[in-house]
Amino acid sequence: MFVLSSPSGAGKTSISRLLLERDKHITLSISATTRAKRSNEEEGVDYYFVDKDKFFTMVKNHEFLEHAEVFGNYYGTPQKKVVESLNSGCDVLFDIDWQGTMQLAKNAREDLVSIFILPPSMKELEKRLRVRAQDSEEVVQERMHKASIEISHWDEYDYILVNEDLAESTAKVEAILRAERLKKKRQPELTEFVEKLLAQ
Repeated sequence: MFVLSSPSGAGKTSISRLLLERDKHITLSISATTRAKRSNEEEGVDYYFVDKDKFFTMVKNHEFLEHAEVFGNYYGTPQKKVVESLNSGCDVLFDIDWQGTMQLAKNAREDLVSIFILPPSMKELEKRLRVRAQDSEEVVQERMHKASIEISHWDEYDYILVNEDLAESTAKVEAILRAERLKKKRQPELTEFVEKLLAQ
């Protein structure tokens, strides 16, 4: 389970998209959310859009690996699809906030690698949010306020990147992913390989 977190506008979604395009051995975990679907979003591709009743039924039935409230809406990671992907040998990418990351760490620390992406400055973060032009002034200010809270949790992550350049930051994320895949504990087939090697 490979987590990317950042304040809104710092670049996690752009990095996630590039990573998924280039690496066929990682798949995106699709969250369920109670927020309204945007015009450019697709059910089952961007999110699973559910009402609050359905969401809380899923919480009650322990169907989520993690769930959190963000900007008055609820988000959660359905467990079934993640387990299926991991069992098939595919890594799973999570685009979630610090609350969700801490829940994953509590439930499955050995299987988790987490990266926090910082903006170069708060001024640059605000500029990126305005350039997107998809939020009202009120929402931009709310996101800036929340950014400070999110950034205060940076120290709870395995890796920290400052996203000054998208291409460079994506390359660093890819390097982390490659290194983590090479860790001994993530190569269960090595034991048998070494035994055969020594038997030659």
